[in-house]
Amino acid sequence: WATADPRVLALAAQVTESKEQDISLLLLKLKGILNSASLGSEESKKIKQDIYDYDLTQYCMLVLRQDHSRLRGGWATAAQLAEILSHCCVGLEVKEDPEEFHNKFLPSAIDNLLFLGRRLQARFIRTIKDEKKQDFLHWFQTVADAICWLFGGHIQLAACVLQNDHFLQLLITDDIETAIITMSILHNILRVNSSVLLQVDEETLHSILDELVYKLSSTTNPVIGNAATKLLLLVAKFCKQLVELLTARYKGLKGLLSKQWTGKGFDRDLGQLLDLLYLEQPNGKGEMQRQHQAACIIQATWRGFQTRKRLKKLPQAVTTLQRSFRAKRQQELQHLKKQKENEALKLQMQLQRQRAMRLFHERQLAVLEVIHASQVNKYMEEMEGKSALTIQRFWRGYRARRNFHQQRQSLKEYKAAVAIQRAACKFLEKRRRRRLLSHWKDPKGLTDEQRLALQQKVDDYIKLHPASQMSEEMSKELHVQAQEKLAQFLLSSRLDQRAAQRRETLLAQVNTNVELLMNAPGLAEATEKDLDVFMSRSVLVATKARQSHNAMLKYTRWPWWKKLGDEFVEDDVIPDDALNAELGTVFIGGNK
Repeated sequence: WATADPRVLALAAQVTESKEQDISLLLLKLKGILNSASLGSEESKKIKQDIYDYDLTQYCMLVLRQDHSRLRGGWATAAQLAEILSHCCVGLEVKEDPEEFHNKFLPSAIDNLLFLGRRLQARFIRTIKDEKKQDFLHWFQTVADAICWLFGGHIQLAACVLQNDHFLQLLITDDIETAIITMSILHNILRVNSSVLLQVDEETLHSILDELVYKLSSTTNPVIGNAATKLLLLVAKFCKQLVELLTARYKGLKGLLSKQWTGKGFDRDLGQLLDLLYLEQPNGKGEMQRQHQAACIIQATWRGFQTRKRLKKLPQAVTTLQRSFRAKRQQELQHLKKQKENEALKLQMQLQRQRAMRLFHERQLAVLEVIHASQVNKYMEEMEGKSALTIQRFWRGYRARRNFHQQRQSLKEYKAAVAIQRAACKFLEKRRRRRLLSHWKDPKGLTDEQRLALQQKVDDYIKLHPASQMSEEMSKELHVQAQEKLAQFLLSSRLDQRAAQRRETLLAQVNTNVELLMNAPGLAEATEKDLDVFMSRSVLVATKARQSHNAMLKYTRWPWWKKLGDEFVEDDVIPDDALNAELGTVFIGGNK
């Protein structure tokens, strides 16, 4: 016994130990293993035998039955596994129990491949997006190629394909793309094994021929007509018995082919098929030749008329062509010019944006150099708030303009509806007034009984809800109390308003002083004008500030024995008792 391929052994171990949803992706590694050896070589046969012995082909076949929309890899993985399965089975020579391989495994593989093709065909028909449809069509073509490759290596599988219900379902479809691919599978079957139609049962043969004739009669697509005509030609060339079946079962086939499909691009195959069909009738050959010659004469006359007509219109056509060419070239030049202008505008806007950003950053850095360190965070928060408000304002404006453009049509409809409703309301109001004027009637008065009943209800309500009585002195006293409370409220509100105005004034003054202090220059750069800014307008405050400054200077000139006990006090802090002793009750500026 020769040793098995280590790659196959490792892959078989991984498949055995892995989860079910991961098996399909692991089996894709078989493609690399199969491509490592040349096709038809002994090494390739040995690899395929090892893959079959370790049940990897059975795994591929079983995975094709699963719903790949819920598995990793999707339907693309399923199409690749179908290709891998067909390559593993073609060229494989099973030594142990070959009957099981040929009679059970290969028919099951064909059935699973056709089942996968039906699923892909159904999803291709249901899909709306063009990209998805192209993907499903490509995967369906891959599965069809795998089927053709498989029965090409095992000819006995051609009958299995034709007798399979899934193949008939694939063939019976109104979709053009998948129908063409399915008919190409049937064409390859007839080329590989032309006697397969005599091996299948009569019901299957009739179903296939019925579908081909139905496609010729129900569609005008030349691709479908060409494919169906070629298939019927292969069937008719193979056996005279099948030609008799076509002429006997489908009476109007010859007329359908000659009337509907002549001049569609496949007249050669169509003529051969008609020749074979007419040979089955007595004197059919001469009649067919006569009709063919008549058709040739009519076609030649018509082509000559069309050619002369085109030659007459040739100068006008050249002028029209030149005019359209010049217009198209002018349009292209305008488009290029507009595109260059847009690019230049974009570049200019980008440069302006960069310049504005640079100026903004420079201005911000300059402001940060001037602002005190303790106020940087506050300034940055204010700038962030202003930036956020600006961004929000522009975003709301953009969104409002976009919504306005989107709702312009609905706004027009709304205004039109309002105008129609207004006119209708005016019309109805005029008609109602006209009716009231024309049908005026005096209001009906109350009868004596109704008047007595209403008076009785009023008296009963007054008895149930008597009114509270108040003397004139109590009314005056209550009025005086209300006037006093109103006066107190107005006085207190006026005082509160004055207090609030005073607080706002003081707060504005404090903010102004803080800004002046923050923007104040250093002592080395200060001038007399800068000092005047910080001079108080109040003589009392200026006097007290001058006295406190002199007291601090005097304290700094004291001898050391007067400062005993102040070793643990900072140098720039002066004791309160010293200042009070010197100044008494004079206010010290800056002292808490």
